[in-house]
Amino acid sequence: MKIHRSSDFQTESIGDNTIIWQYCVVLSGAVIGNDCNICSHCFIENDVKIGDRVTIKNGVYIFDSIEIGDDVFIGPNVTFTNDVYPRSQRSDEREEINYPKTKICKGVSIGGGATILPGVTIADSAIIGAGAVIVEDVKARSIVYGDAAKFRRDIDTKI
Repeated sequence: MKIHRSSDFQTESIGDNTIIWQYCVVLSGAVIGNDCNICSHCFIENDVKIGDRVTIKNGVYIFDSIEIGDDVFIGPNVTFTNDVYPRSQRSDEREEINYPKTKICKGVSIGGGATILPGVTIADSAIIGAGAVIVEDVKARSIVYGDAAKFRRDIDTKI
């Protein structure tokens, strides 16, 4: 294991031969496998599991409830989200949030700048094109790319 001195790693669950580069933060509950390469400016939250031989390029933040299998490549600035209805300043009356599980399976490659919404599964060996927005499960050994934002519905609560 090699961790750059500018990184803040709080977990003891980092596998053999894993490299963590500059300015990364890894929280205490995270589990990272063997032979991984975590490039600079990454953030890995508590309820995260990362398999063996995973490459995570610069500027990737991996939040609670995300699981990454073995032999996965995550390109630069890939965005993972974990909250279906994100809001600032949550009310004390709101119950604890249970984030949907996002699963990135063995051998997946995700191109730079892709966005992965919460609760999806990207099955074995799928390829996600750069800049894609993934809103539903992706089947094994498929190639997906593209996005198009469009009006879906009005907000049904007051802000």
